Amino acid sequence: MRKLASIQRIIALEAIPDADAIVKATVLGWQLVVKKDEFQVGDLCVYIEIDSILPDRPEFEFMKNRNMRVRTIRLRGQVSQGICFPLSILPEGTAIEEDAEVTEILEITKYEPPIPACLAGVSKGNFPTFLRKTDETRVQILQKRLDRFAGQAFFITEKLDGSSVTYYVRDGEFGVCSRNLDLVESEENSFWKVARELDMEKKLKSLGGNIALQGEMIGEGIQKNKYKLKGQHVHFFNIFDIDKYEYYSFEEFTKTLEKLELKSVPIVETQYTLGNDIPTLVELSIGRSQLYDVHREGIVLRPLVEQKDPQGRRVSFKVINPKFLLKYE
Repeated sequence: MRKLASIQRIIALEAIPDADAIVKATVLGWQLVVKKDEFQVGDLCVYIEIDSILPDRPEFEFMKNRNMRVRTIRLRGQVSQGICFPLSILPEGTAIEEDAEVTEILEITKYEPPIPACLAGVSKGNFPTFLRKTDETRVQILQKRLDRFAGQAFFITEKLDGSSVTYYVRDGEFGVCSRNLDLVESEENSFWKVARELDMEKKLKSLGGNIALQGEMIGEGIQKNKYKLKGQHVHFFNIFDIDKYEYYSFEEFTKTLEKLELKSVPIVETQYTLGNDIPTLVELSIGRSQLYDVHREGIVLRPLVEQKDPQGRRVSFKVINPKFLLKYE
């Protein structure tokens, strides 16, 4: 789970050209602006990630003009992602330990974008436990994982700016899910509408097992339709074997989509040797979308052959394009 606020260490401090009062700090894999002389390299601090909503309290008063939301910003030409506070912001008696989460202690919540009307629907339950949600971890907190898998063959896809959808067949039952809910069929709901247009139930059942396809829905009424599309469309990025509780590897994924005549998310590279330098990966995320001439939201990297880390977690992560965040977020 994402730690919106945690105790972290200042890894580096660097001067910013033509700036006397601020410097660039590195925390985890994030780069952000802090006041000069407020921290020293090696200090522990409270780091708050972007997309955090701060509570309405005196110490966060300066965030009111930003609706209390921590966003990606640019200060004196330096991209800044997140905010650092001294440990003194924590309540007295808080245990101080590096990487400890303090989200609840500080009453911080996560920003959730409003659900477009065309995607809202009636729930028949929460997202099914026999599936996996589609949230990807940002690369900035994965240095140890990068170190472990550096040198291996990965593929890269474009991260589309839409709304995630999951179509599944389990024990003969067809279902449609938004990011968090299993939805009742409705003619007004675009997830279901596109499912019927693509004949998803028949296509999934043709695979002869309990299978889920996960993708990103984009188009009219969704995230301001940055790709200038008519109607709604789905580009898929995962195929999940429900019985085995594992994802298809790249080759099987692409062959299956071709067989079903379904579109994948844009593929950026199929033979990428993973490195472990986070700034290099952030730079790699910068580019234009393959679907329309706009900043792409970012990229997603996965090994060509599915792998898990020692904790049993899937090896898969996203890198968000900072230029996209500065323009749209």
